[in-house]
Amino acid sequence: MRAEPVLISESDRELLKAWLRTPSMPSGLVTRARIVLWASEGVTMAAIAQRLSISRPTVTLWCQRFRELGPQGLADQPRSGRPATVDREKVIAATLTPPPASLGVTHWSSRLLAKRLKLDHGQVAKVWREMGIKPWGENTFKFSTDPELEAKVIDVVGLYLAPPEGAVVICIDEKTQIQALDRTQPALPMAPNHPAARTHDYIRHGTTSLFAGLEIGTGRVVGQCYDRHTHKEFLAFLKKVANAYPEVELHLVMDNYATHKKQEVKDWLAENPRITVHFTPTSASWMNMVEIWFSIIERQAIHRGTFRSVRELKAAIRAFINGWNPRSQPFVWTKTAEQILTKIDRKKTSATGH
Repeated sequence: MRAEPVLISESDRELLKAWLRTPSMPSGLVTRARIVLWASEGVTMAAIAQRLSISRPTVTLWCQRFRELGPQGLADQPRSGRPATVDREKVIAATLTPPPASLGVTHWSSRLLAKRLKLDHGQVAKVWREMGIKPWGENTFKFSTDPELEAKVIDVVGLYLAPPEGAVVICIDEKTQIQALDRTQPALPMAPNHPAARTHDYIRHGTTSLFAGLEIGTGRVVGQCYDRHTHKEFLAFLKKVANAYPEVELHLVMDNYATHKKQEVKDWLAENPRITVHFTPTSASWMNMVEIWFSIIERQAIHRGTFRSVRELKAAIRAFINGWNPRSQPFVWTKTAEQILTKIDRKKTSATGH
């Protein structure tokens, strides 16, 4: 016996699919979303019940509730005899339903949603906190379109997890356009209950580019500042790295920046067979561990620094590297290539709604 057809709009279909992909979604709502989606595709009540290990009347109930109330009808209704409590599933279902166009907003606030559900906004906010839901938040993402994505992930991760015996693995990149910023007034020092403060206004004294090579086995860094960042500076830095590690097999991890693939660079690498280059996939700078070190030097030495000239900025960078190396520790990669590729596939599937 087939269930009475469930007609579902494309927007509701995408919403229910989004519920299936949301880790914090209560299992009850996920089950009901599957019931409606399968019923809309013509799956029989018996088949749906068997797939989900539930009864046919349960399938019929939630299909009927959806016909009458839409996605919000899939939340549990208050039961008689129970004290009045906030229906968490109802709040979550309503939160994940886009606000009506008449409100002119892109997402719910706790007050707007509370008014619609006839609740106190504090009750809505409490459910959001408990479930880790932040309607106002938004992350960004970018997928690599590199046709050699899988091969490069396997290559680089394999190098991190099992480097060749006796070889040195170095992650190389450049942090460009670092600004030498001076403040218009002296900074105010930190005090109890008051963090350090500085003026919003600043004076720019120029920029420099930092080329760095991170030895992952020790955490030590070879660094050099240049006024430009063309292939000539990059080649000069490669030679500096090679001189710092003479007569040893080097494996260099770097991105696909154009200067890294200039003919002069290729020719020099060909003349130095002890050096092997491993390229990360495009749009995957997170795979280059020197980026972690760049974030460290930015936080600890550059962001809060005051520099009256590029020379002062360069001196501060050298001082940080000189202080870093004696206390450095290995940078340890933990994820396998399989774990990374599985997560990438899952994210892509989630983004396309399939």
